[in-house]
Amino acid sequence: MAGKKSETGAPTQSLSDQKADTNKSENINRPTDATTTTPPETPKIDINFSGGLASFLATNNISLGFTSYQTGRLYLVGSGADGKLALHEAQYPQAMGVQGDNERIYLGTLTQVVRMENVLGPDQLANKAHDKVYIPRNMQTTGNIDIHELGIRKNGRLVFINTRYSCLCEPDIKHSFKPIWKPEFISKLAPEDRCHLNGLAMVDGEPKYVSAVCRSDVIDGWRDRRHDGGVIIDIETNEIMAEGLSMPHSPRWFDGKLWVLNSGTGELGWINPEDKSFNPAAFFPGFLRGLAFHGQYAVTTLSKPRYKRFEGLELDNKMQEKDADPWCGIQILNLQSGDVAHWLRFDGAITELFDICVLPGVKNPITLGPQSAEIRDFITFE
Repeated sequence: MAGKKSETGAPTQSLSDQKADTNKSENINRPTDATTTTPPETPKIDINFSGGLASFLATNNISLGFTSYQTGRLYLVGSGADGKLALHEAQYPQAMGVQGDNERIYLGTLTQVVRMENVLGPDQLANKAHDKVYIPRNMQTTGNIDIHELGIRKNGRLVFINTRYSCLCEPDIKHSFKPIWKPEFISKLAPEDRCHLNGLAMVDGEPKYVSAVCRSDVIDGWRDRRHDGGVIIDIETNEIMAEGLSMPHSPRWFDGKLWVLNSGTGELGWINPEDKSFNPAAFFPGFLRGLAFHGQYAVTTLSKPRYKRFEGLELDNKMQEKDADPWCGIQILNLQSGDVAHWLRFDGAITELFDICVLPGVKNPITLGPQSAEIRDFITFE
């Protein structure tokens, strides 16, 4: 189907153009006891995407999982057998960090860490369309500790950033969490979000680098250091790998380099270990959080800058210089050319995303939320 042309010359499509319905009962979670009340009107959300996005996902045999704490949703986007883009969602309060593969997804929420398992076999399809069905099988309660990014160790154990208590943690069978590391500049564990510890990079199956907005050791101190207080820390040596960053997020180790999102400037770049400098690779028109790689591509989410907390950063100046409006969505960057290869954009009620992961070997996934009507009767056994 021919779509209108984007500014880059790539054909543009929307979900309404291809008559995709993101409000099908299998994809949305509705209260089962709300038959006597009129449900609130769903806020309007427009979704547009580059015309080749579905083909790109199918050719690379991948799907994407991403989150929005603003809407409380985990989104899965893949490609259908008909060649169209497939987008599915499930409700999770304050959906944050997400990590997954072709059999399992971990998700951090407002008060829990959720483990979802794919219940389909290699040759099975659900509804003659979905090759993966991720069902929540374990929901461990942590309380409101402001979980940010997650990592999976080579032994299979989960680690996560506990932003409220400024530490790296593991789940604990008895308590809300088990702290395993904190920055040297944090004098004690306290529910004060002192430095806004937020991002986590895994190297060879172990946690290695974290990002923080600053080195503050007082309650909410990071808000005064958003412009240039950001640091990347090696948690094994406590060495500061980079400093002077603006609200850095999502450090990742890829292709022998330490990559990071310098969110306050809208830039993806890498850290030079020799002089600890940040080397920009690309600018994006939005506040960046969440970073994943696949082959020669980097995938990140963009959010519209939130007023008061995120405004007044260098990102604002760069947007004015480029005469650009901020995005909410996903952009896929070709690292070799430096060009955006594909994208997905939200307009309307949704303005902020948080994290993203690549699901390799997954074509058209779906997940059922824990409060959905469908999950009551979706029973599987060995």
